[in-house]
Amino acid sequence: MQLLQETIRPSADLRNHYSEISKQCRENGEAVIITVNGRGDTVSIGYEEYKNLKSRIELLEILAEAENDVLNGRLDDIESTFKDLREMLG
Repeated sequence: MQLLQETIRPSADLRNHYSEISKQCRENGEAVIITVNGRGDTVSIGYEEYKNLKSRIELLEILAEAENDVLNGRLDDIESTFKDLREMLG
């Protein structure tokens, strides 16, 4: 897993150097943390990185749900599962 590089920039840079920040996010795969009065306010990332992070979060949520099912005994045998899938698929 590759760690996301981060850069911190003041909000004025977002106004005055947007294209540079956009390029930094898209081409370098960096997250740019925008500060207001020296405090973190927003984060800018490239669209592809956003989609990647969103997919990973959704997968982690599905896995957490499955783990919860296992811990709480909500299981079914494999034959029954495949039977249900076959019926759903026609």
